[in-house]
Amino acid sequence: MITQRPKGTQDWYGADMHRRTLIEAKARVICKAYNIKEIITPAFEHTVLFQRGVGETTDVVQKEMYTFIDKGERSISLKPEGTAGAIRAYLENSMYADAQPTKLFYFTQAFRYEKPESGRMRQHHQFGVEFVGAKGPLAEVELITLLTGFIKELGLKDAKLHINSIGCKNCRKTYNDALLAYLKKNEDCLCDTCRERMVKNPLRVIDCKVPECKAIVKDAPRTIEYLDEECKEHFEELKRLLTELDIPYEIDTGIVRGLDYYTKTVFEFVNSEGFTLCGGGRYDGLVHEIDEKQDIPSVGFGIGIERILYFLEKEGIALEEPEPVALYVGILGREVKAQAFRLVTALRAAGIVTETDYLERSVKAQMKYANKIGAKNTVILGGDEIAANKASVKNMETGEQTEVALDKLVEYFTGQV
Repeated sequence: MITQRPKGTQDWYGADMHRRTLIEAKARVICKAYNIKEIITPAFEHTVLFQRGVGETTDVVQKEMYTFIDKGERSISLKPEGTAGAIRAYLENSMYADAQPTKLFYFTQAFRYEKPESGRMRQHHQFGVEFVGAKGPLAEVELITLLTGFIKELGLKDAKLHINSIGCKNCRKTYNDALLAYLKKNEDCLCDTCRERMVKNPLRVIDCKVPECKAIVKDAPRTIEYLDEECKEHFEELKRLLTELDIPYEIDTGIVRGLDYYTKTVFEFVNSEGFTLCGGGRYDGLVHEIDEKQDIPSVGFGIGIERILYFLEKEGIALEEPEPVALYVGILGREVKAQAFRLVTALRAAGIVTETDYLERSVKAQMKYANKIGAKNTVILGGDEIAANKASVKNMETGEQTEVALDKLVEYFTGQV
């Protein structure tokens, strides 16, 4: 139907739009304090970027991407996440030539064809940060600290940090061999997709959501048991820093994240019911995967705006209400329209939220409308008020009326008189 939005999408307006704007504003404030600069990348990229970066064996690439051939016979995909595009932009624009590290944040639309559910839409919106150029675990700590502060600023209390290490390509081979041997013993019970994955990329089986597969991998070998010395030292240093900074965490060996670019640290913030608020980790090989001439360590996270709203609702947290209409200027008579609107414009220029009449209502109807929109004060301007340069400002809550000179209304509402 032409008047019905596509499944898995949302119209943003009213209270939801206000909350989304507040969330983004809070994110911008905290990113400014961390000296993280904003980036905007295209809504679509060449499909190969996600195939190589995100991983051909991931659910995202195999099942969820919106991919099409454009008029130039190029394979294009709407971006399913923000990291690959941000790193492509980092490389294409030679940001590595600037003073390092590079810290970027973004708000982006992301598109995944999956079953819509609470906090997860086919078109959703992410707040993400990418920290490029630092290989030490202090980079992870910075992002975890940022997220901890952001979650606190939102008022959320039920979100605990879970961490894991999935190693690097050097220790992953040993782990993959052990995992593959385990999976082969249970191959007949795995889903068709996982039987294919176990040969191409066994780690992806750990991330399968099919109940039968989840039951099998419950007792599978864990990456943390196969870390080489470098990865082990990195993880130990991360834990030490978190402990010394009084950031509580839980080691969760079930976290592998759903994208192939992750290495070493992976983390999530999870509530007491097991729902994930956000996730991220280190992806030291992604830059090299996109541009083989470069090899730059990186770490980042993504958090869905819809998921934040879902968590806020679950915890019963209300964000700040929109700023109310400070003054409704009623207009009595066509002859004073221009003078009244000039006053309305002056009030708005001073930052005072002001409304007026556009429908030529009666005074009674205008007052009814002012009450409906929650105006805190009203004033009616007719020929007499304009001629006398004064009018009565009515407090809509108390009913109290105050006579104010029209050329002093701005000062009156900004507290200067």
